[in-house]
Amino acid sequence: MAIATVCTSSPTCSPTLPTISIPSLKTLHHPHHSFPFKFDLNLVSNDALTISPTPEAVSMDRNWAHGLEARRKRRRKRRKGLEGRENGEVLEVPLIQPGRFTRKQEAELCMCIQEGVRIEVERRRIAEACMHEPSLNQLASAMGMSERSIYKILSNARRSQQIINHAYRGLVISIAVRYQGKGLCLQYLIQEGSLGLIRGAEKYDPKRGCKLSTYVYWWIRQAITRALANYSRLIRLPGKVLNMLAKITEAKKILSNRLQRPPSHDEIAEFLDVEVSTVWHTIERGTHPCSFDRVVVTGHGSMKLQDIISGPDEWNPENLLKKQLIKEELENLLNTLSERESLILRLRYGLDGFTPKSCEEIGGILNLSRERIRQISGSALTKLRQSSLGENLRQLYFL
Repeated sequence: MAIATVCTSSPTCSPTLPTISIPSLKTLHHPHHSFPFKFDLNLVSNDALTISPTPEAVSMDRNWAHGLEARRKRRRKRRKGLEGRENGEVLEVPLIQPGRFTRKQEAELCMCIQEGVRIEVERRRIAEACMHEPSLNQLASAMGMSERSIYKILSNARRSQQIINHAYRGLVISIAVRYQGKGLCLQYLIQEGSLGLIRGAEKYDPKRGCKLSTYVYWWIRQAITRALANYSRLIRLPGKVLNMLAKITEAKKILSNRLQRPPSHDEIAEFLDVEVSTVWHTIERGTHPCSFDRVVVTGHGSMKLQDIISGPDEWNPENLLKKQLIKEELENLLNTLSERESLILRLRYGLDGFTPKSCEEIGGILNLSRERIRQISGSALTKLRQSSLGENLRQLYFL
């Protein structure tokens, strides 16, 4: 660094000193910007120093102040971003960059979905009241909004659902894999878990302080377990029975490892502290049904279960013939009565395959009183007991 020599011994020396050039101070580091400064130092007196900034420095300082004010406005705008719902403004879907969401982005996406749900609830209410699907104009009038706003809200809701579904698909798959092999395929479990994810996003409240992934975890798990309870079995079991069946299965594993043999119902009941009948009924109900078309290999070859298992006794040829004879004898016995008496007995006991009717119902059909129907029915039965055909029918019935 070169410094000029100053003469102070002679009184005739000029107080004005030459300009000092400082090459090392080319850049002055501002907290936010860096810009060049040129110094023109003129010593008016021995203790006076004057710094003159250049026009470029003044311009850069003004630009920095303007940028600071712009940043303050953007921060105020971001703070008021979540207040658009209260002011009736349509929320915009945030621009999502690859990677994790921020808390603000999660809240904005869920608020877009919740706005779409609010419009969907109103649409269903109008459809139930009018018995037809409402138009966009009717929906906008009922909501007090413009058609453009309704369309934009629904579009943002669909887009937000797609973003959340894509972002948390890994979470859904990780939960669905745990429930494989319980009656439903993995693709169906993922589908049900995705529905639970959207349902959780509709119920998410960022003011509670938890993350979206933590909140929707339980909604995904609930959707998958309910799908298993409703669709994994041919005959649906109540949730209470399913929970007890899961406890019994876990107890069987623990007792089998401990006893080195299959446990009995009494041991399982003692381990779970429940009644033995509860364990027995739960295991019986939890057994999967078997098809009659199932092929079973026997000593005589392959046969279906329907060929091995005997049917009810009433399907036997002897019983079918007996029923046919009883029907014919009963028809001959009723023909001995008058037409009105025969009709009343047929309606009273459902002999023609219809549901038996009361005396009051028969009286309404024949335009007679209930008491008169009872008298006619009693006299007709007395005639049948005294008939010789009645004895033949009695012997055939007890054959």
